[in-house]
Amino acid sequence: MELRDAEQIILLYSSKLSPEYIPMIKERLLELDRSTAITAFCDLKDPQTAFIISICEFFIQIHGISRFYIGDIGIGIGKLLTCGGCDIWWLIDLFLISDATRSRNTQKVMRLLGI
Repeated sequence: MELRDAEQIILLYSSKLSPEYIPMIKERLLELDRSTAITAFCDLKDPQTAFIISICEFFIQIHGISRFYIGDIGIGIGKLLTCGGCDIWWLIDLFLISDATRSRNTQKVMRLLGI
């Protein structure tokens, strides 16, 4: 893949990835063809959407939906069974869910790219 194409993909998806791993992902993209690279980014979750879902959990009183959304099934079940840890876990998760989403996305991309 050309440098320009790799930079476009990184620019498009950088808000959904952990910033510290972007240079490593960019290097790997340069070694791959375009279709393989794009496939690795096709099902990433949006951190802002996860944050909005997390806010809505409080109002509908069904905790854990944001964690189910990003693929953290175990934590989602824990939040669901404990009512968000009596809403304490919910409050903490408001600050953590965006980074957790980026981390899960980065893990997925790195696994699919073979890093």
